[in-house]
Formats: sequence, C-alpha cells, structure tokens
Amino acid sequence: MRIRPVAAVLLTAAILGGCTSTPQGSPRDKVSYLTSFNTFGRDAYAYVALDKGYFTDAGIDVTITPGTATVDVLKLVAGGRADFGVGDFTATAITVAKEKLPVTAVAMVHQKSLAAIVTLADRGISKPTDLQGKQIGDQPGSTNQLMFPVYAKAAGIDPNQVKFVPSAPPALPQLLASGQVDAIGQFVVGTPLIEKAAQGRKTFVLPYGDLIPELYGNALVTSKDLAAKNPELVKRFRDALLKGLRYSIDHPDETGQILREYQPTQDPAVAAAEVKLMAPYVRPVGVIDELRVSTTIQLLISAEAIRAGSVSAPDLVSFELAPK
Repeated sequence: MRIRPVAAVLLTAAILGGCTSTPQGSPRDKVSYLTSFNTFGRDAYAYVALDKGYFTDAGIDVTITPGTATVDVLKLVAGGRADFGVGDFTATAITVAKEKLPVTAVAMVHQKSLAAIVTLADRGISKPTDLQGKQIGDQPGSTNQLMFPVYAKAAGIDPNQVKFVPSAPPALPQLLASGQVDAIGQFVVGTPLIEKAAQGRKTFVLPYGDLIPELYGNALVTSKDLAAKNPELVKRFRDALLKGLRYSIDHPDETGQILREYQPTQDPAVAAAEVKLMAPYVRPVGVIDELRVSTTIQLLISAEAIRAGSVSAPDLVSFELAPK
C-alpha cells in the first residue's frame, strides 16, 4: 500500500497567492483547504483529488486541514486563514445573513441536504415529535443545530423543547452509544460510523431533507476577495475538487483506502460505506440553481431563521464561477 505522510497534508496554510515550483520548474499556486467536518469518508474526495494528481494537474499545491463544522469553516475562510472550505449551504445562508461574512459559494457538493438527527433504534425516537424533551449532542454552531429551527417548524414541533448538548465531533458516536444523549446531530452518511461505535446496534435517522427537500447540502466556499481577484484560480481549484468528488462516488472502496493512507486512524470500510450513502445526493455535480437558492432564502425567512431582506441569492453565490 502507498503511504503518504500525514504531515505533508497538514502543513500550515501558505500565504494567499503564494507559489511553489513543480519538478519541471513550472509554478503552482499554493492553496489551503478546510474539510467540512473532520476527515470522515464524506470528505474523502479532497484526498482523492490530491492522491490522483488532479490539483497538481490544475497547477495547484493544496494543503488539506480538517474542518470543525460550517460556522468555523466560514469564519476561517472569511478571515483569510483558509482559501477554500466546505460548509452546509443552509447554515452558510443563515450565518452570512446574520454576520455578513464576506464568503461566497462557487459549487455545490450535495444537491440535497445530508443534515439529520440520528439516534439508536432502541431509544424510542421514531418521528420528529418524539424529539421533544430530548437531549441532542452536537458541535456548537454545527449545521444541524443552526438548521434545527427550520426543521422543527416543518415538523410541527417547538425547537425550545429540545436541548442541544455541546459535544466535540469525534465524541458524538460514543456519547450516543453510551446513552449520555438521546440523539446526535449528524449527516445521514454517518450511520456506519455510529453503528460501529454502538457495536452493531442499529440507528434510526430523521433526515432534514425528508421534510425540506428544497435545501442543498454542502457547498464549496471561498472568500469574496479571492473570487474577485483570482477567479481563474477559483475555477481551477473547483474543477479539480469536483473531479475528485466524481471519482470518489464512482470508486467508494478505493476512496476508503486512499483516505486511510492520508488519515491512518480512519476505517476504510466505514469511509467507503459513507461514500456509497452519499452518492445519490451528489449529482448533478457542482451545479447551483439561482431559483432554488432564492427558495431556500424564503424558507429561512418563513421559519424566522433570518430576517427578510438580510440576504439575497447573489450575496451567497458567485453564479458566474459555478459549474454550468
């Protein structure tokens, strides 16, 4: 098996716009990238793009660093501490509307939201109304927590009757398995990891997308400054990453092995299972529809997640940089 040194992937982010040289002497742009949430199988496509040389072919030298949920990713990108990152689009809309962060989406990773509340089948939670009075473990500022009021309105439940317990992402599966929380915020693709932590006990999933199918999932974001000053770099990075995404969903088992080469603590079988679950949510790869973005904004306004007039579709997406 080919072993890639993890240190090479986790180097400190280079100065924006810096270059290095290839063995052939041609320059490559240095770019820093944040995954959406740790280094699980759902984010393995970035490592696939790195492993397959797609970034190199695009003239890019990329540093991949594990992200810690949407809000943190957005703030790091907005502050220039990362050039690109991935975050849930609905959570991005809410955050940009409230905090006016100078970030923009340039491609969609998931055409439907993967956000969900996940529990174990023996916990007595089988429908959204069963969540009232329960405790949900989740990372503060996570996609699931930001979106929960929107989901709760669609489900006809009071979000104030559900308590979110602050929990670090790596600890979530074990917290659920040990009974310290009733459920956790998770993506629908996270069930293989949770069932492994629960020693084979079955999960039960309440996907947000079942009640709100209009919502997108994760989006590739960059700063508005980089999008304006170097759109060609944005396009090259976008295309290389999406090429890795396509290869990943077409070759899930190989993707699991590639992820382990870069992140040895990851189980390749679990990663492959996540990628297989994610595949139906991905196509058409990268595309962003302006009308659907506007519909998302209206849903958030009706759920009182954002104020009317606080954000528009062009505030959230650089449509001229999105795949056609």
